[in-house]
Amino acid sequence: VQLQASGGGLVQAGGSLRLSCAASGRTFTNYGMGWFRQAPGKEREFVAGITWNWGTSSYADSVKGRFTVSRDRANSMVYLQMNSLKAEDTAVYYCAARNGGVSTKTYEYNRWGQGTQVTVSS
Repeated sequence: VQLQASGGGLVQAGGSLRLSCAASGRTFTNYGMGWFRQAPGKEREFVAGITWNWGTSSYADSVKGRFTVSRDRANSMVYLQMNSLKAEDTAVYYCAARNGGVSTKTYEYNRWGQGTQVTVSS
């Protein structure tokens, strides 16, 4: 399984970015796909997740109403649409996969992408 995250960049506060995660190497039936982020000096934290089969999504409280996670099963892609970005959203963002439902715990994911930097200027 390989995950390739992309789409990060520099954006002003209040702006938007869409992150993409290309998944390959197997079928993802029954998988949970997660987006995590890690800011300098902080632990990696759950941002959002979606189940591959049903598209059931979940979000951290800090991003609810601003971020939207989606997946395109035909093209094996997972997306994170980020709107109304804040300076505190600045972090390296990672996509991750696990066999089973979405989890908020980093240690329950066994496949990780390489990360993409998101910087929000205030």
